[in-house]
Amino acid sequence: MQPLRMVRSKTVVLPLTNVDTDQIIPARFLTTTTREGLGRQLFSDWRYRADGTPNADFVLNRPEAKGCEVLVAGRNFGCGSSREHAPWALLDYGIRAVISTEIADIFRGNALKNGLLPVTVDENIAAWLLAHPGAAVTVDLETASLSLPTGVSVGFQIDAFARHCLLHGIDQLGYLRGKLPEIERYEAMHTGF
Repeated sequence: MQPLRMVRSKTVVLPLTNVDTDQIIPARFLTTTTREGLGRQLFSDWRYRADGTPNADFVLNRPEAKGCEVLVAGRNFGCGSSREHAPWALLDYGIRAVISTEIADIFRGNALKNGLLPVTVDENIAAWLLAHPGAAVTVDLETASLSLPTGVSVGFQIDAFARHCLLHGIDQLGYLRGKLPEIERYEAMHTGF
């Protein structure tokens, strides 16, 4: 994982509620165990027509969405079944942060463990973001804050351990590996029990 400290980006807005993990990455694409290439299948049933051509009406297919690293979504984003492929697909596409008033718990956990930052905001901030697609925002993980182009800045909650891992670009195993010298010292002191 790459360290995540700050994301400065225009937003791409998906103003739908209850976007579930099967809509984020349809089940037929879950046969892979690697992340690479999953961005092409992100929101596949909405992004592509039955013949495989891009649906020009879908937000990610519009020119203004190119390069956006922040997705603003409606309430209850990431609901449904647990699948790490959902944050993998978002990350492979180039999304680094998802903002909503409500992000499903299992999706939130999978996102944090894989380097995607889920940001929960109140209704007023969400309404402003949904009404202003393409707004240039700053998501600052070091200060746990979201800044809007209006000058408004709001804090967001994030688990301290998840924040540490994101800031350092490590997962849980990477964190433990970083503690290996301490673990080995402890084991050497406590042999023979």
